Parts: sequence; structure tokens; C-alpha cells
Amino acid sequence: MAGRQGPAATREKGWETANATGWEASVPCPKPRILVVGCGGAGGNSVGRLHRLGVAGARTAVINTDRVHLETVEADKKLLIGQSLTRGMGAGGRPELGEKCAELADGELRNLVMGQDLVFLTVGLGGGTGTGVAPRVAELAAAGGAVVIAIATTPFKAERGRIRNAQIGIQRLRPNCDSLIVLDNNRLLDLVPNLPVERAFAVMDILISEVIKGVAEAINIPSLINLDFNDVRTVLSEGGTSTILYGENSIDDPERVVSEALKNPLLDVDTKGARAALIHISSGPSLSLRTAFRVVDGITANMRSDANVIFGVRVDPRHADIIRVIAILTGLKAPALEAAVEPAPALEPLNGVPALPRSSR
Repeated sequence: MAGRQGPAATREKGWETANATGWEASVPCPKPRILVVGCGGAGGNSVGRLHRLGVAGARTAVINTDRVHLETVEADKKLLIGQSLTRGMGAGGRPELGEKCAELADGELRNLVMGQDLVFLTVGLGGGTGTGVAPRVAELAAAGGAVVIAIATTPFKAERGRIRNAQIGIQRLRPNCDSLIVLDNNRLLDLVPNLPVERAFAVMDILISEVIKGVAEAINIPSLINLDFNDVRTVLSEGGTSTILYGENSIDDPERVVSEALKNPLLDVDTKGARAALIHISSGPSLSLRTAFRVVDGITANMRSDANVIFGVRVDPRHADIIRVIAILTGLKAPALEAAVEPAPALEPLNGVPALPRSSR
């Protein structure tokens, strides 16, 4: 288990560098370049919410084929792609059309992710733009050397036609992602069954925003126990399917925080098989180290004995007497996803245009 003071606490002033004779004057040590990209409508909504919330040390971007929707979201950069094919009116639920739009915008997409150290992709799988575009963005980001984390939501069971598209999208995303975090919209029926539809979807957007914000700021903002960029890289490079745990409660009841987090995974998986965990805890000034470790121990109690666990702790005066834990568990087995589509078929050619070739990372 690792939890330590990382380089983030001294990045603003720079590191001293060593040579054969000892330590030299400090030199600049730049922060990791972090980009959050929303693909399609659902992905764009999540990034728009994150942009309004604000995230230190990260830029936001939204990609869509739908001009009207693109105008409703906020981001540092917006890309409307495939206008010659869709006239800015969306991909109509056709992933093959979304994929072709991505091909036509290849240069713009490549420039967007070029030079980034960490790229978060948010996407709602099952539709046309997100399912068709996100795998290409992941591929370009990975080719540029970025750590790629995709956070993908899957359709409700009633959306039968979209489910197969989502399954294909998962298989196309996986080869170019260091971590693929899959969130099942059906779990909203368990978590918030009686909320109005708009507010229920907002719950998922808020969760995605909080996770990205938590990880990005844990890297970039000095903390009691820092997560540094290589910590994140190490855990997320475990690969496989990942999921998110989230809990929040009184600082006086850390066991309840753990219980809340463990009972609400947003994917139907057995968390006991996790190969690694990235845990971030935030609370007010009264947080004790003992309380923080009780939370970490509770989250990891049933994980594999050789699991790689890295955690960070930040004191945030805004949280006062509450404690919040966000955990990303990686290397999970999700039978419903593993048996999704074997192998993923090529997307149908669009108007005689051959399907795009696949590359492996």
C-alpha cells in the first residue's frame, strides 16, 4: 500500500536536480497536462457540468456532430465535426456515421490531444457520435503517449437497439485505454428510482465530474497525503474493466462512509477481485490520520492480498464535518461486458466507404 508526499507539493517552486557533485539550483518542474474530453451528447453534458464546477489544472473539450447540443454546453474548446455528412444535425444513433465524422476530423482530433499527459474521455455509449468518435480519440491520445482513462455509461435495458452498439463501443475503446470505467445507467434505478429523469441523469454527471475533479486536483493541489501523476499511472495501467465507488457521511462515522461506497458500485461486478485501487479521501480540518486509515482499510478489506492500493488525503475546509471517499477499482471482471460481443464486428460501411481499420495499442 502506498500513500506518500508526492512531487505536487513542490511543483510550483521546482525541484532541485542532482549531479555527481551534489544538488544544484532548482529547475522548473511542470505540472502534468490534463485534458477532459466529452464525446457526443452524454459525454458533453458531463464535461459541461465539470467545466461549470471548475477543476484546477485541467482543460475541458467537447466533441459533437450536433450543433444545437454543442451550443448548450460549456467547455474550454468545442469541436463540431462531420458537418459535410450531418449538416450539424447529429449522427442519428449510427456509430458508423460518427466514426466517419471522426475520420474526416482526424487532424483536429489529433491536435486536440497532442502533448497531453493524462486524457479523460467521457462518453455515453450506444448512440452514434459517442460510440463512433470516442475510440478514435482514445487511439490518438494513446499514440501521443497520454495515460487514457475512459468513463463510459451504458444504456438502460429498455434501450435494446443501443445496447449492442454500446457493447461494440466498449470493445473498441478497451485496447487504447489504460483504464475503462464503465457505469451502468440501470444502477440509477436502484440509487435514485424516484427522482425526475433530468435530476436522475444529473446524479451520474455529478459523480463523473466529482471523480475527474478529485483525481485531477489530487495530482495538482498540495494535500496532506498526495497522489502524484505516476501513482495514477501505476494503478490505472493495471487495465481491465474499472468501476467507481463513492461515499459521503459524517466524519464521526467512517464505517458508514465505507458501507455507502461499497454498496453502490455503478457496475454489476465483484469488487473483491480488484487488482488495484486508487482512493482519494477529503474532509475538513478535524480529519485524523486514524479516521482516514479506517476508511482505506474498509474499502480494501476484501480485495486481493496482492492488490496495488494507492491513496491520497486532502483537507478541504469546505467539507467541515463530513468525509468523502472516491475510489477507482481496476482489473475487475464484469461477465456481462466480457461476453458482450466476441469479436467486435466491423461497423457497417457508410455509403460505400470501407469501415476504418483497427489498430492495437
